[in-house]
Amino acid sequence: MLLSLLIVAFLIFMTAFFVAAEFSIVKVRSARLDQLVLEGNSRASVAKKVIENLDDSLSASQFGITLAALGLGWIGADQIEGMIQPLVDRLSVSPSVSTFLSFLIAFLLIAFLHVVIGELVPKTLAVHEAEKLTLLVARPLYFFTKLLYPFIRVLNSMARLTLRLFGVKTTAQETAHSEEELKIIMTESFRSGEINENELAYVQNIFSFDERVAKDAMVPRMNMVTIDEEDSIETIIATVQEHQYTRYPVTRDGDRDDVLGFINAKQVFTAQLVKSDAPLESFIHQLPLVTEFTPLQEAMVKMQNARTMMCLVIDEYGGTAGLLTIEDILEEIVGEIRDEFDRDEQAEITEVNPGHYRLSGLVLTQEIEERFGIEIEDDVDTIGGFVLSQKANARTGERFVLPGEHELIVREIDNHRIVFVDLILAHKDQLRAEMD
Repeated sequence: MLLSLLIVAFLIFMTAFFVAAEFSIVKVRSARLDQLVLEGNSRASVAKKVIENLDDSLSASQFGITLAALGLGWIGADQIEGMIQPLVDRLSVSPSVSTFLSFLIAFLLIAFLHVVIGELVPKTLAVHEAEKLTLLVARPLYFFTKLLYPFIRVLNSMARLTLRLFGVKTTAQETAHSEEELKIIMTESFRSGEINENELAYVQNIFSFDERVAKDAMVPRMNMVTIDEEDSIETIIATVQEHQYTRYPVTRDGDRDDVLGFINAKQVFTAQLVKSDAPLESFIHQLPLVTEFTPLQEAMVKMQNARTMMCLVIDEYGGTAGLLTIEDILEEIVGEIRDEFDRDEQAEITEVNPGHYRLSGLVLTQEIEERFGIEIEDDVDTIGGFVLSQKANARTGERFVLPGEHELIVREIDNHRIVFVDLILAHKDQLRAEMD
């Protein structure tokens, strides 16, 4: 009797082992195993081999589960029934009823042990501790797969043949992830605390980087700070003191559509220190050209090849649309970059109160959609452009309704340019009363 109980316990243990192996090798992260292998973990090396032959490993696990279940049903039920029979006989029932009750109790007990101890417990453990269990079961599973390799190959071949008969084509397992899958993985990693919010934002910005073009990041023509080729050194010094930039586009006769190139203020001032009489035109460098719709990646490569930190953005008519710098491109990935001269610079999106945001007129409508979920279906690129498309002579304090009953309030206008607007989200009705 003791031997029979030991056999039943062993079969339940084998079921639990193969169930744990099956779920853990599917759940474990391959990248994490690669990291452990680099750290010299020998068990991770074996686990990596198991994962690389996932079809064979899963087939071996299924084969082990089936053998253990069949053995438990064949040996376990009879043994448990034989142990229960004498107890049921004491109930003074007919032999047929006694036999049925013994069988039923034995069947339910074996089913309970098999399902709970052999299936559910190891499955739950494998899902929550996939890495630890994979490292634990990898070596035994690897040798079990090798031992039954010819038999497993035959079974896999028969399974694939059966699928072909039903018109199902089998392909090699996919290990690469699509862009959308990676986004989901990174979001889940953020929710579980594996990465922080900044890291998630960097990854999301990198994915959207390929979709951005020059006009999404450029300094608009109206905001360009330029130097005229006829400006005196005193005028140049005053401009540099006011704006604190290193490089400035040089125009002819103040015409921003006629940009000759750019100068580096350091070079000009160094020449002044050594009392050089070189004309301004000798310091002008060639400025690469890109169109408004040139992808940012292509524009960055163009600047790298030209060894410059900026390029001129032209529109479809050949006029100047704006100026694009390396810093503008980097900010598309890492967010706003401020140095010691940007203390007075205001962020493009600032939270004033919960549900109340102050937006620069240059904020892209695409960015508003990504951050607030507000779709602005208009042929404009910026929120300032949206306001002007609704009313060309908009004035400070005017209100505009966005999709979803969100509200825009014009806060600052420079000539006809929308400088700042307030965004009031629809679920913050109480804020309107406070602002009126």
